[in-house]
Amino acid sequence: MADIHKVGIVGASGRVGNLLVDALLHDNELPLSTVHVSTELKRDLPADIVVTNSIEAVLKNCDVVIDFSVPIATQALCEAALENPTPLVIATTGLNEHQNNLMREASTKMPLLYASNMSVGIALLKQLVEQVSRTLEDFNIEIVEQHHRHKVDAPSGTALTLGEFAAKGRGLELDKVRVSGRDGQIGARSEDEIGIMALRGGDIVGRHTVGFYNDGEFLELNHTATSRETFSKGAIRVAKWLVRQESGFYSINDSLGI
Repeated sequence: MADIHKVGIVGASGRVGNLLVDALLHDNELPLSTVHVSTELKRDLPADIVVTNSIEAVLKNCDVVIDFSVPIATQALCEAALENPTPLVIATTGLNEHQNNLMREASTKMPLLYASNMSVGIALLKQLVEQVSRTLEDFNIEIVEQHHRHKVDAPSGTALTLGEFAAKGRGLELDKVRVSGRDGQIGARSEDEIGIMALRGGDIVGRHTVGFYNDGEFLELNHTATSRETFSKGAIRVAKWLVRQESGFYSINDSLGI
């Protein structure tokens, strides 16, 4: 029989957060114990579920935390977890340098898994992008991401991650070669340039295309998420894996063994 670990959710009022609540209310291995909300949770929950606006209360009432929130909440979570180490699964995007460093610091005291996208398909796509980038070294790389009109950060965290793997395949630093906007007389494309463009509209869950373009041919790798359950199910899967790990900074690829 599998071990039982109580889970807390940060960002429970969000789209994916609500899906996590639905799934974990019926998960015998990872039962829901606590949800964190900034204002109010507009849904009913069983009486034994703790609903709180205190990060500290979340950590005290669970064995693992899944965080689909906003950068400032993720920062507060990591700061509090340094005082009360608890396995953390973090999927918040748009983090700044300080917040990324804070996650790294927290991972020295607890297992922490960060992924800008909890999809298995994206995990594999990252590996493919690095391999193709290395192999097709003369091809131009362009990344296009599409999301719903409510998404607040651009480019998406997933697109930036894919860009990092593309740059890695060529021994480059993404920050030095990334272009995320073109307008006017900008001149010819540079050899090492990696373009990352964002489209926003409607209710698109998420679509990412990594293209490798050369004279006479091109190759495009595509991933499309058709349901946000892809992300909630992925987060639950890695949480069940993470609670068995030692302190350290992990990726979704680590949990999949790829």
